Amino acid sequence: MELFNSLKTRLETYEKPFKHWAVNKPLTDQAIKEVCNSEISNPVIDGLEYDGTRAIDGGEGKYREGIKSGGKAKKYRCFVTRENSKNFPQLSKFINELCSKNVYEYIGKLIGKDLSHSYVRLEVICDRQGFWLKPHCDIKEKLLSSLIFVNPFNESENLGTDFYDEKLNKVKTVPYKDNYGYFFSSGPNTWHGMEKKEIKKERRCIQINYVSFQTDWKVEAQ
Repeated sequence: MELFNSLKTRLETYEKPFKHWAVNKPLTDQAIKEVCNSEISNPVIDGLEYDGTRAIDGGEGKYREGIKSGGKAKKYRCFVTRENSKNFPQLSKFINELCSKNVYEYIGKLIGKDLSHSYVRLEVICDRQGFWLKPHCDIKEKLLSSLIFVNPFNESENLGTDFYDEKLNKVKTVPYKDNYGYFFSSGPNTWHGMEKKEIKKERRCIQINYVSFQTDWKVEAQ
């Protein structure tokens, strides 16, 4: 239960520019290897330019609605599902921990939301040179938003997520450190994104959401 351990003993709380938490070392070494070894297509090789969204090629609307097909963007996004879980045994264990009652109740108390009827969605991310993410607030269906960074290539710590105030002034950058990340609950003025920065090789991380729409991973019943 490495995640629960890190939540109980290695959690930091921040109030500005909006309430969020930093979590240190929530992943096992084996889970980190799965993140690093995941094969995710490079849109740059296919002649696509990053457009300031995660969807990049027409899938954004479908993903925002929780539709699994994801449009054309699917090949550039890697969600861990029941179907491909055999390729991600350690990340599947991590998801099961997120679904466990003690974890989702603990996180729910922190963020002030009832997660007992939610689902977990986890995406393995590999951003390449040219990636950027426009400042945005997450949709209300995302009850919790989180990124856990994996930095196998010693990329700059400046590659973390940028947080903004309500006037879209950048207030801080969460450092892109190995096995380190953050979470917060969606709401007004939770502006975040990533400005254009130099990525020498890859920016690896996992995106974790508790969501109100259905995924393959429902939290444990009360």
